[in-house]
Amino acid sequence: MLKTCLLSLLLLFTTLANAGGVYMEPDVFIKQVFNGKPPKPQVIWLDKDLKTKVEKFLQHKYNGFRIRYWREGKRTAWILDEIGKDKPITTGIVVNDGSIEQIRVLVFRESRGWEVRHAFFTSQFDNAKLTREDELSTTIDNISGATLSVRALVKQAKIALLLHQYVTNKPNNDQP
Repeated sequence: MLKTCLLSLLLLFTTLANAGGVYMEPDVFIKQVFNGKPPKPQVIWLDKDLKTKVEKFLQHKYNGFRIRYWREGKRTAWILDEIGKDKPITTGIVVNDGSIEQIRVLVFRESRGWEVRHAFFTSQFDNAKLTREDELSTTIDNISGATLSVRALVKQAKIALLLHQYVTNKPNNDQP
């Protein structure tokens, strides 16, 4: 009995210790998305209106002035950070012609909520678009114990869709 309890505790602590971390380096994600030949990164400068929209999605102040992205035709890739509970979650998001093609947790630094990295969760974002009400066109189910991580990924998805719309609809937007 004692051996079984100790083994269970060891497995639990091993799982928790391995929950967070780097799942994929951002540069590896970008290379993978573009089949080993990523386009040159571009920069979107956040004017006052765009920054206000980003902050609306984040529900807090955004301190950056620009965001880097990669674009090939109507397809863009974004590496975004958002706080889960206390620490940033780094996510790679691919938007193709206005809908999410892929979302992947690249780096997870929180002690809880790591379940958002799994395909059973991220696949909910597939083909999601931004509605006129600035919501996702699909419902994203929560994960018990991972609510703040789920919210962070929803915010990142909305921001990637917003920025995609901006860069694909406005010519010469990568200049300050």
